[in-house]
Amino acid sequence: MNEYQKFLRQVLFNYILGSLIAVMVVGGLLVWNTVDTSVLQSMRMIDIMLISFVFMLIVEGLVFRKHIQPIRDAMREEKPTQQQLEHAYNQLHRFPKLSMYRIMLPHFLGLTVPSMILFAFAMNSGWIIIPAYYLWIGIAGALMVASMHAFIEFFLTSSAIRPMLIAVKERLKTLYGQETLLLGKVHLTVRRKFQLSIFLIGVFPIMLFSLAAQIRLQEITGMEASEYWSWAGMVIVVSIAFSIVGAQLLARDVEHPINNLYNAMSRIKDGDFSADALDYYSDDFSLLISGFNHMVQGLKMRDERNQLLLDSYFATLAAALDARDPYTAGHSLRVAEYALAIGKRAGLCAYDLDQLRKTALLHDIGKIGVQDSVLLKDGKLTDEEFDQIKKHPEMGESILRQVEPADAMRPYLPGVRSHHERFDGRGYPDGLAGYHIPLFGRIIAVADAFDAMTSDRPYRKGMPKIKAISILEEGRGTQWDPQLATLFIEHYHSTEEAKASLPDTKESDIPKYPNKEKDLIS
Repeated sequence: MNEYQKFLRQVLFNYILGSLIAVMVVGGLLVWNTVDTSVLQSMRMIDIMLISFVFMLIVEGLVFRKHIQPIRDAMREEKPTQQQLEHAYNQLHRFPKLSMYRIMLPHFLGLTVPSMILFAFAMNSGWIIIPAYYLWIGIAGALMVASMHAFIEFFLTSSAIRPMLIAVKERLKTLYGQETLLLGKVHLTVRRKFQLSIFLIGVFPIMLFSLAAQIRLQEITGMEASEYWSWAGMVIVVSIAFSIVGAQLLARDVEHPINNLYNAMSRIKDGDFSADALDYYSDDFSLLISGFNHMVQGLKMRDERNQLLLDSYFATLAAALDARDPYTAGHSLRVAEYALAIGKRAGLCAYDLDQLRKTALLHDIGKIGVQDSVLLKDGKLTDEEFDQIKKHPEMGESILRQVEPADAMRPYLPGVRSHHERFDGRGYPDGLAGYHIPLFGRIIAVADAFDAMTSDRPYRKGMPKIKAISILEEGRGTQWDPQLATLFIEHYHSTEEAKASLPDTKESDIPKYPNKEKDLIS
């Protein structure tokens, strides 16, 4: 609540001070110091300005109350809702722009309209004697002063809202555990901010001087308004043109390094830590770019170290699993190698290939929960033992779900669970068929079966690879995804090992396998 009271006092102070300055500038520069009138007429002008000022405060106070209401409700209540805090946070970000709107609409109109009406009435009644076109000059001057006031108010309010933004975020975190809101939302672009600021800074003084000078010169020299504005207009046009061009150049000069950093940040967000921001600036932005690139290099080194640790973690898990059975040592590594070969031929991107390799390394992690008496049995499995083995995909998924952070393991769960599904729907654990089986599961199924068939076991020698390839060919479209099985077969025939093994293979050399069902589970 203290932060809100400080904020309210600061905003009101900035607002009232700016309003008083605006009235004093309009009244002092354009009326009292420019127009030569009697003391009585000057007092009547002061009365008109004061009446208009009171009317302006009433109108603008109503608008201000509406604008501050969401912030006040969120900070005054003992336990505001999350929606109230979010609304207050958003309203605070909008407050600098809202302050400009208040000054340009209720402030400007609330002061100008009643004052012009009262001046017209006083001039018509003879209470104030000034030329009628002075009213139009007064309106133009008031508009310029209001614009400058709005410009100053915007930056003062931008500074005033910062402590309140922190207070609202802290309250949101304390009450609801939510960290931050509206990250990356642009309420006013740098280009627009610079364009309006430079334009007002460049045009305001010359316009105000021109209006005041026209009144003063006419009273002193009797110069006609048309004669004065014929040359003053050219000065104003040149000033406006220079302000516009200067604002564009300055905005572009500031916007370029911001876009440079934004583009580099977008690439880093996508995981590309080689995306350094280009440094070809000669001002303070050079330091900013250099610091940003130094930070990116640190992130890159940390990411590489994390990847090494993660790869080591996956490899260690796979090695620990394979170490339970010396006859299947290296099985997970070989399955990962075969799966990568299929993934590359299928056109997977580098990111997906990395996810596939890690999934393949962990595909049998569920066997940790299978009893040694079943997992290491030499003979044929009983139906009960086979049912235990068939649970390992589900157990593997369950084990990985316990690893934190959970989102880090999430990409590997579908492949681990589904690597024993069959393309014809007769697999396990879910009986999925065709392309309802996750892609990683279909790829690992081919790689897993090939290594299981070609690996030595205590009760039999691994079959020749060419025989395993023929079984894969026969099982395309029934046990395995036909396209993925074909890709692996093509990979096999393209290797030197396959070419070397083809002439030496004879049908009589192929042993018989009494426990084929268990072979395809490994």
